[in-house]
Amino acid sequence: MAGIGLVVAIISVFALSIIFSHNSSSEDITEVTNFIEENKIYIDNESEIFRVFVYEKDAVITPDGQKSFRRAFFELKQENTNLYEEIGLINQYQNTIVVIPTFTIIAYGEHGFYDYYKGECDKSCLEIPIRHDILQKYQTSDGATKIFKLLGYQFITDIDIDKNPDVLKQYDKVILLHNEYVTQKEFDAIIHHPKVIYLYPNSLYAKIEANYDLNTITLIRGHNYPQQEIKNGFNWRFDNTNFEYDSSCKNWEFYEIDNGIMLNCYPEMQIYKDKNLLKIIKDY
Repeated sequence: MAGIGLVVAIISVFALSIIFSHNSSSEDITEVTNFIEENKIYIDNESEIFRVFVYEKDAVITPDGQKSFRRAFFELKQENTNLYEEIGLINQYQNTIVVIPTFTIIAYGEHGFYDYYKGECDKSCLEIPIRHDILQKYQTSDGATKIFKLLGYQFITDIDIDKNPDVLKQYDKVILLHNEYVTQKEFDAIIHHPKVIYLYPNSLYAKIEANYDLNTITLIRGHNYPQQEIKNGFNWRFDNTNFEYDSSCKNWEFYEIDNGIMLNCYPEMQIYKDKNLLKIIKDY
């Protein structure tokens, strides 16, 4: 994400607006949940489409003494089988691929690019190891990834595309998540595909290089680097980073660009509870 202040404000807390007092009793929690099963806390009335839950082990205490959660999880509701066929790919086939933002997940990890942006380390944090053990979170489309998995979508990673840009030609439709950091080869493959859903603002924002011999990625250009005035590292004319700060996504809409459609807000807190949004993604 382009704004460091925003990153600090939301980092590691994907709480679905569910915050319990540090002193809340179990009775208080019961009032806002269906039940607790295997340390799952099910959140009542959070979504008509999916069951939403958090794990007690993911609880964190905020500076003001409240309890919040790092991430949420989702399950299908048996009574919504017909709905899932309308909004997803379950029980049918569609030649669509979702791009997991692997490079962006790494960039947001410990000792990653954002430690440099915040002044907590030097340029050594701009060349970081490729890791596959970093959990997704709000900034890296954690919620959308889980929802698309439940709905039966296929996935590919940044690394797959960088190593073989032609792989996208196998698919009729590409769904991009918050793929903020990409290589030049991946950027070219995406913008030349004829049908892309740019689901998250601020995608294709900063240019990196991947070295698979050294197993590293390196920031090359963008996100105010190497000069402060450099925003989009590709000088991409369709950059829509200005929309990323609308996280409520209440007045969402897609608009057309040369090779697809873009959403005008950051949908992480909306996608698990908006059947119209999911149906447009499927039907486009």
